[in-house]
Amino acid sequence: MIKNMQLGSIYFDSVGRMGLKKSLGIEEHYSIIMENGDAIGIVEVKYKAHENDLDKLDRKLKNFKKLFPIYQNYKQYGAIASFHINDDAKREALRRGYFVLQRSGHLVHTESGEYLTVL
Repeated sequence: MIKNMQLGSIYFDSVGRMGLKKSLGIEEHYSIIMENGDAIGIVEVKYKAHENDLDKLDRKLKNFKKLFPIYQNYKQYGAIASFHINDDAKREALRRGYFVLQRSGHLVHTESGEYLTVL
């Protein structure tokens, strides 16, 4: 159960797993999608995140609005969530404008210093 559905200061009304989507010759798997009526948060979940996972997230963000045209006018935010992310990958994720989520006990720490409580 997620008690606080936000990325940084952006609050979301719903969060869920999207799974696999195939359309227009494109196939993507989305781990977590967050939505609030005018913004979408796309969270790529990995046990151990690497820089090549950021390239996959870039591609998934690029393809999302093609696969889900209903979200065409929504703002889009990306995040990488991981138990472990090395310093180089973390710096690169932040440089690309992504949120970085790391688990610490029962809390998910965002790079902005805010926390999501996970039960």
